[in-house]
Amino acid sequence: MKKLGNEDGIALVTALMFTLICLGIVAGLMQMLLLETKVSATQKNYRNSIEAAYGGTELITREFIPKLFNNYSSAINPLKLAYGSGGMGDIGLVTNDASLKTKLSTSTSDWGALSKTIDAKDTPDLTFMLRGVSSAGNFKVYAKIVDTVQGNSDTTGVDFLDSGVGVAGTGSGISPKHNPALYTFEVRGEKASNPKEKALLSVLYAF
Repeated sequence: MKKLGNEDGIALVTALMFTLICLGIVAGLMQMLLLETKVSATQKNYRNSIEAAYGGTELITREFIPKLFNNYSSAINPLKLAYGSGGMGDIGLVTNDASLKTKLSTSTSDWGALSKTIDAKDTPDLTFMLRGVSSAGNFKVYAKIVDTVQGNSDTTGVDFLDSGVGVAGTGSGISPKHNPALYTFEVRGEKASNPKEKALLSVLYAF
């Protein structure tokens, strides 16, 4: 059988095609690997920021608000002394006193021109620093109350919501219903050296 002239070089063309396919597969795998590395780094940065935001929320709800709720005027200076720069807590606590006092003690409708935007960094009520092992690991936390619903929580330290006695005098223990104050606040945790690494939380807190 006579060999056709145009069959010369088919093996070379086929080999080149397989080579190109293999190179494409390798390039795709490399791209996927690089993308996975970037995603992993982003997730790690976000995880650190969200942990800072959670840590800030714990401080606010377990330490700051309970101390300020009973008597803001007498509690705010000792709190700032303890948690300000050089204090025992040494987290550089800064408070917007006029705003924070009003928001803790009055309903949202009575705030006037006080900031209610959901960006915690825009006129925050509380700002402090959670320190890492080195300054590169420091995270700044901003918090702002954006809504308050007043309840009947006792702020005097004396329990006036004692149980009453039933009409029949049987001591059935009628208790006033406790309606807690409800605070909605925004928390932003961000890396001090790179504010783009941030996490945001919306918190509903009953006290």
